[in-house]
Amino acid sequence: MINETVLLESKSLRESVRDRTEVLDRVKALSLLPDGVHVTTAMVAAYFGVGITAIRSLVLDHRAELEASGYRVLAGTELSSFKELSGIASHTRSLALFPRRAVLNVAMLLQDSETARQVREYLLDMEYLVRSQPVDNSAHRGIESLDQLVDNRIDERLVHILGKTVVPMFNALIETSGEHRRELIALRTDVQSVENRLRQHRARLRRLKS
Repeated sequence: MINETVLLESKSLRESVRDRTEVLDRVKALSLLPDGVHVTTAMVAAYFGVGITAIRSLVLDHRAELEASGYRVLAGTELSSFKELSGIASHTRSLALFPRRAVLNVAMLLQDSETARQVREYLLDMEYLVRSQPVDNSAHRGIESLDQLVDNRIDERLVHILGKTVVPMFNALIETSGEHRRELIALRTDVQSVENRLRQHRARLRRLKS
């Protein structure tokens, strides 16, 4: 398994996976601006649990890469139009905006954040599963049994449901919960553990078949 720190060092690897933005919601619910597309610097900092200065410093060091992921700064008439369309009440003369791809890019660059580390781990887990899929040699080894095909489909469906539906649902509930917050976090952890075990099980099956 690739260590999550490799994303901090490899720009080419970051570029190859920066469209997998669904990983963000698997770790923590990402709140968006009213336009449903962007977040501000302050919102990015809140998501990763760091100060605004840390995000600004990261942008300063990696601006070209983040701009390639959609980061931009609005000012003048463009900013006025955006405020009007999105309903943002702000008196700032400029506004930095991050789409989900740029937020994911931040996760791959930000070192002192547990949330960013978890995003990198999820990202590399997904990438490992994709790359470890064996080449189709069915013409040489025959067709898999019906039972194997059914088991594989069930595993894939369970991982999809857990990652795309159940975990994001827990994230949303945790964001709005009060007295039951600890119980929800514990349940989410259990679900994520099951999801990880299913991924590992599928990866082992693929290695055995290759």
